[in-house]
Amino acid sequence: MEIKPIQTALLSYGMSGEVFHGPLIHANPGFALSTIVQRRSNTATQHYPESKVVKSVDEAINDPSIELIIINTPNESHFSYTTKALLAGKHVVVEKPFTVTTKEANDLIALAAKQKKTLTVFQNRRWDGDFLTLQKVLANKWVGKVVELEAHYDRFRNYIEANTWKEEAGVGTGILYNLGSHMLDQILVLFGMPTEIDARIGIQRPGGKVDDFYDLRLQYDGLNVIVKSSYLVREQGPRYIVHGTEGSFIGSSGVDPQEQALKDKKIPGSAGWGTHGREAWAKLNTTLGGLHVESIIETIPGDYRMFYKNLYEVIREGKPLAVKPEESRDVIKLIEAAYESNRAKKSIKLD
Repeated sequence: MEIKPIQTALLSYGMSGEVFHGPLIHANPGFALSTIVQRRSNTATQHYPESKVVKSVDEAINDPSIELIIINTPNESHFSYTTKALLAGKHVVVEKPFTVTTKEANDLIALAAKQKKTLTVFQNRRWDGDFLTLQKVLANKWVGKVVELEAHYDRFRNYIEANTWKEEAGVGTGILYNLGSHMLDQILVLFGMPTEIDARIGIQRPGGKVDDFYDLRLQYDGLNVIVKSSYLVREQGPRYIVHGTEGSFIGSSGVDPQEQALKDKKIPGSAGWGTHGREAWAKLNTTLGGLHVESIIETIPGDYRMFYKNLYEVIREGKPLAVKPEESRDVIKLIEAAYESNRAKKSIKLD
């Protein structure tokens, strides 16, 4: 079957554009990276000489040849640029977080439906290898009924990174919007919306202007979920710890290797892509079929390419969308509730 590439424009060539979207789009024959917005230089042409580099977002959005717009600009601009792109008749991928507020998310969902265009959010960490492995463990009930899950996404960055909007106080900045939008998306995939949330959010690094740690407690019926991140964790522990009525699952430590592979300019899908070394495999201590089992579990290889593979199938073949905007709207709803809980220093009930 002949492939008709989706003509795509990338609105920024910073870290997310150069490391994630550019390589993943380029590796998929269903997309053509036609246009890249790069205001201050033309370095994108070194990697994508066939792409046109333009200096303004409007030039990319208003190009009639473009079908898909990737909005990977600062968080507070997501709403305005997505609105422009949808009104221009484009399909849209929004970098996480989807928006800054739930209202903005709802307005965009309604506009996409009115325009009959695909709107999705780049929740690529649904395709982290350790998360795929965790999903399989839970689906097979290898620890019985889950009573507690603790999830971590930690880094060690004991300095304030210069010349980045992510370290400047402003609307939609801080670690909860940044890393938390990944983690909360994963929790919603696993368990849906909690009944209440109790959150503590703040600044730990000297001189910091944005929140750099959070500790969220999500309550479900018979299940407690703990979600934590900090920029001051030098010795990382397991990313996931699960306890159930039959046993425990201790996930691997460290982040998925795909991000570093992309930074190293490795081609997505090349030999060994997304695989974890044996030292990073998970541990299982449980009862299966009446037998006590202690074992290590090989981590399923991750594959961020699946996001764009699905998107091509949605746009060209009418298949179901993997990352629905309503799901990413619920992530923002949780983030807003977490900040409300932190201000009030009490648990907040959710609708």
